[in-house]
Amino acid sequence: MHELSLCQNIIDQLTDLANVHNAVAVARIEIRVGVLSGVEAQLLRNAFTLIQVGTIAETAELITEEAAPRVSCRACGAESETSPNNLSCPVCASLDTKLIDGHELILARVELVTNED
Repeated sequence: MHELSLCQNIIDQLTDLANVHNAVAVARIEIRVGVLSGVEAQLLRNAFTLIQVGTIAETAELITEEAAPRVSCRACGAESETSPNNLSCPVCASLDTKLIDGHELILARVELVTNED
């Protein structure tokens, strides 16, 4: 389950952010998970509950947002959401597309708790 190692990397990033901003805790984390990223959002949430114990993010709430695949069509220029198993252009049916969303794993937002809060 590679989600455990991903969560450890997330905790490392959160620890670094907390140190830079003199935070005492992390309150909330939002992560954008592309459906084609190879990461299962539910497994990521489960792994996070194991990894967060004893860390700066021990009481943090993890929110995951799933990102659907979006393609840019080189034939007609359209940018469209599409299904994960069919990356052709939904507008003109061209197969000459570029995946622009849906494969990412992004730490989108972090809410830190400081002594001033």
